[in-house]
Amino acid sequence: MMNRRIDQRFVSVLMLLALVLGGLTAEGETVTFVPDSTRVIRNPLQGWVMYLGRTWDENFWEEKGYDRMKACGEDEPVRVSDYASCAYVRTSWVSFEPEEGRYAWDDPDSRLMRLIRSVNDRGLRIAFRIVIDGRDQGQNTPQYVFDAGAEGYYDPKAPGKNLSPYPDDPVFQEKYAKFFKAFAAHFDDPSKVEFIDAYSLGKWGESHSMIYKDNSNKERVFNWAIDLATSCFRKVPMVLHYHRMLGDPDDDGWGSVPADAEKLISRAINRGFSLRHDAFGMHGYYQDWEKAMARKWNFRRPIIMEGGWITGAHHRYWRDPSGLYREGHAEDVRKGEFDASAEARVNMMDFRINDETRSWFEDAFPLVKKFVAEGGYRLYPASVSAPVKARSGSKAKVSTVWHNMGWGYCPTNIPQWNQKYKVGIALLDASGKPVMSVAEKKSDLSKWLRESPGAYETTVSLKGIAPGTYTWAVALVDVTAGNRPGLEMAVDPALMADGWLPAGKITIE
Repeated sequence: MMNRRIDQRFVSVLMLLALVLGGLTAEGETVTFVPDSTRVIRNPLQGWVMYLGRTWDENFWEEKGYDRMKACGEDEPVRVSDYASCAYVRTSWVSFEPEEGRYAWDDPDSRLMRLIRSVNDRGLRIAFRIVIDGRDQGQNTPQYVFDAGAEGYYDPKAPGKNLSPYPDDPVFQEKYAKFFKAFAAHFDDPSKVEFIDAYSLGKWGESHSMIYKDNSNKERVFNWAIDLATSCFRKVPMVLHYHRMLGDPDDDGWGSVPADAEKLISRAINRGFSLRHDAFGMHGYYQDWEKAMARKWNFRRPIIMEGGWITGAHHRYWRDPSGLYREGHAEDVRKGEFDASAEARVNMMDFRINDETRSWFEDAFPLVKKFVAEGGYRLYPASVSAPVKARSGSKAKVSTVWHNMGWGYCPTNIPQWNQKYKVGIALLDASGKPVMSVAEKKSDLSKWLRESPGAYETTVSLKGIAPGTYTWAVALVDVTAGNRPGLEMAVDPALMADGWLPAGKITIE
């Protein structure tokens, strides 16, 4: 529910705050807003991530039941895509490049491109992890790489099968770099791509259990991969798994923390990477070290979570050391993942495939809606204070107060965004079109936390504005797109005018 209230006597607390920050002209009014706390907002780097099967095509919406998903407490089935911000495909290098130089994206009728197009057609962005290592999965690296002389190894559990390249092999690095640059040239588009999981070496692409020709090459390989990614993706955010065994050759995949783990993670973050982890809810794996890492980078880099337990398959999740999960109760795991996500202040949670998606909707749908309301970032203007009269050619002062309802943050500070989202103020004409708009340069949306709102006083020039009556309006604008609205605000869309939120009238004489 949304309502709008004008308080011309300046008695609200928010108005008093605006006055402390600089005040209004003698003839002004304050418009306050009650936020929308329930609508799914598809802003970048926040919300639910819907996973895609690596062999799926564009027909999966019906075939897998995603357009008719039973949800507890709902009278009718729902569409999974209506609750997601993006879709994530974790697939093989060979699926994108079966032969050298033959790329899936060059063929719009390829299975992968039909799948991706079906996602974009629903207003969702796509995200990627490209897996190279074939253990437990099948050969993920194209055969041409080995034919060119790259050395590799077979799956220890399946001798003679699932050939994978050594990540420190120079032929592999040459061929992969060529592919990755071509991939980035096509997909470094934030209007369609949410993020790239850009250090996807190791088992399952999770950056652990590495097999090198020479283990002393661990750091050199890490630096090569990070340098490659940062040279290719300038606009789309990149993420790194903050796994304690990052890049490590310990085949167990876990264990004591290597001495260089935090150093490598920090190096990648300082180069522009954000964070993800694939073991949320697994108390034997996601432990104090991982929690401390999340706390260290909270509100400096966004965190994307993935649950670790596979509740409908071979995982014995009820043996989790927490003792919180009952056998046959996937909803217990969903609650554990949710609680761990709240503690880590994550920006994005996951709908993985199969039982993970089904159980979120059938057994834990209230938590799905709770994350929509409380997770990630959810921004809205609490108040807008502006003059109601002014002379043409003069200057006006507009005070705004902004809140974040989410436990995460809006990551305008990451290098790929470079503070491109700002508070915008406009004057709308009688048709609802802006005749003037400005961006508040001092606004930093990454500083707006649930415990710390943002407040600004913006001086607006009315030079060149013809006499008449106009409407003040605010938005979260993209300064790289001509100050057009760039982020959705948590307000009733019915009140909006092409992304601008009206906030009082002004008569210019």
